Amino acid sequence: MSARHNPSEERLLAYAAGTLSPPEAVVVAAHLAMRPENDAWVRQLQAVGGRLLDELEPAAMPDDALARVLARAEADAGQALASTPLNDMAGLPEPLRRYALGPWRWLGPGMRARDVHAPRDGDCRVILLEIGPGRETPKHTHGGVELTCVIHGAYATETERFDVGDFEEADTEVLHQPRVVSPDPCLCVVALDGQIQLDGWLGKLIQPFIKL
Repeated sequence: MSARHNPSEERLLAYAAGTLSPPEAVVVAAHLAMRPENDAWVRQLQAVGGRLLDELEPAAMPDDALARVLARAEADAGQALASTPLNDMAGLPEPLRRYALGPWRWLGPGMRARDVHAPRDGDCRVILLEIGPGRETPKHTHGGVELTCVIHGAYATETERFDVGDFEEADTEVLHQPRVVSPDPCLCVVALDGQIQLDGWLGKLIQPFIKL
């Protein structure tokens, strides 16, 4: 088993404050659903933030603020029903069940991906990436930030191993070649900003055909 890989404190603080980009927040939420101890820590941060807000000087509100809140309450009145999952993958962490999914797309032998229809932020979007046992991605770096959380299986880079619930943060400075080391396919949720940048002459040759 690997050491437990978690998001950086800075990223968790941004998530707790609500300032993380929507695609990154989706991947962090999936991680927190699988790591209750980290979720508890984030909730503590949010509670501290709430207390700080309580201590701020009151600000004047619009004259119709109360009427607008009451109107919304009346519009929302009725029996509260549990939200219906929007996709067919029952094994996903609960935060990912809230989003519809695109069809699977073939990326290469033993590799496929499907879009998660979560909010985008410019070129940053969320995908599910599945890679078969023993397969590896081409060696690559990134056009921007890449956040990865393992849902099933495990993969290893040149220096580390990532198991279920583990979280990897990569950017333009990271050059790696993940390889699946579990006996079953490795399924990850990824927030990807821009396209991956393949390394070497072969990578440049096949780059036009690798679109995530």
